Amino acid sequence: RTRRAGGLMVIGEDPRPIRSLTVDALRVLVYEDERQLGIAAGRAVASELRALLARQARARVVFASAPSHREMWRELSRAQGIGWDRVVAFHMDEYVGLPAGSPGSLGGLLCRELLAIVRPGEVHLIDGSAHPAEECRRYSQLIAEAPIDIACMGIGENGHIAFNEPGEADFQDSRLMKVVRLDTESRQQQVNDGTFASHPEVPERALTLTVPALMAARRIFCVVPGHRKRQAVQRALWGKVSPSCPASILRRHPNSILYLDAGSWGG
Repeated sequence: RTRRAGGLMVIGEDPRPIRSLTVDALRVLVYEDERQLGIAAGRAVASELRALLARQARARVVFASAPSHREMWRELSRAQGIGWDRVVAFHMDEYVGLPAGSPGSLGGLLCRELLAIVRPGEVHLIDGSAHPAEECRRYSQLIAEAPIDIACMGIGENGHIAFNEPGEADFQDSRLMKVVRLDTESRQQQVNDGTFASHPEVPERALTLTVPALMAARRIFCVVPGHRKRQAVQRALWGKVSPSCPASILRRHPNSILYLDAGSWGG
C-alpha cells in the first residue's frame, strides 16, 4: 500500500492504484504518477521472477527497450532475492543498421540501464548491423528454443507493440521476427523520447518480434506512462481488437496486466 507523509510517498510500501478494472481478459491498474507505476510494475515483475526461479531452472524474459520503462527498471534492479544468473534476457526490437554500441541502439539502452546492473546469466541482443534476414533467422531460433516466461512491454504513441505498426501488424504472423518500415509517428516518438535529436536521424527500418511471438509469453507486464500515450491507450482498451491498433490484442492475452499512470489513463 501507499502512505503519504508530508505529501511524499513512503517507498517501502506498495503503491496503491487509484483505479483498477478489467477489459476483456486484460487487467488494468492506474497509478497516480509514473514513479508509483514503476515501483508497482517493477515489484510485480520481481515477484514473478522469484516465483518462477523457485520452481524451474531458468526464466526467459523479453524486455522492451524504452525510456518509459526507466522507473520500472530502477525498481527491478534493486529487488532482492532474484537469481539473475538463471535469467535469460532478450529484447523486442532494434533499428536496422545500428550496432549495439551506437547511442540510439535500443539494445544498448537496455544494457546500460538494466542488464549491466542485474547481470542476467544469458543476454541475447538483436544485432542491428547484421544482414536483416539472417538476423531474423538467428534470433527467431533463440526465441523458439523454449517458451518465453515474461514479456515486459510498452505501447507506442501510435498503438504499436514492439515495432508492429498500425495496419501492418499481423495477429496471425507465422514468423517470430521480421523487418518492418517504421511509420512517421513511430520515428517522431523516438525524437520525443530524446533518443534521437531529429526525425531524419531515426532509422527507417527495424527488426521486431512479431505479435504472435509477444503474445506467446506466459505473462505480460505492459508499462505505459505519460500523457502522450493516452490516445493509444484509449484505442487499445475501448476500440475494436484490430491491427489498426496493435496494442488492442493485449485484451486477448490470458495473463496480462497493463500499468498506467494518471497521464496515460486520462480518466
